[in-house]
Amino acid sequence: MRSAATSSPSGSPATPPPDLAPDLGAHLLLDAALRLQAVQRRWDGSRDEIDTALSYNRRLWSDLVDTVCTRQPTLPTEVRQSIASLGLFVDHRTVAIAADPRPEHLTALIGLNRDIAAGLLGRA
Repeated sequence: MRSAATSSPSGSPATPPPDLAPDLGAHLLLDAALRLQAVQRRWDGSRDEIDTALSYNRRLWSDLVDTVCTRQPTLPTEVRQSIASLGLFVDHRTVAIAADPRPEHLTALIGLNRDIAAGLLGRA
């Protein structure tokens, strides 16, 4: 397992250990939001930059859904279902953005990541 501040060598988000999950998860979500926002701000239509930021975010959400739904069965069912639903939203939104890339389409993913991160950090 990598340290809390790093990703795996492939650039995919690190899966946080259970005791650090909320804080580390929040920071990883904020990192993904910053990556998406950087692409949005300097939008030049570069498929590589867009795809890299979207792929990172999608892998992060996949890891988050996996962690919440399979590795933390003690969480309330409503929480697990909500995270799973948000993960599906991220998947669908990512596909939609890949099909029709526009900077404004990233706004929902950026906001979602920030909102969930704020909740994890107790700032919601």
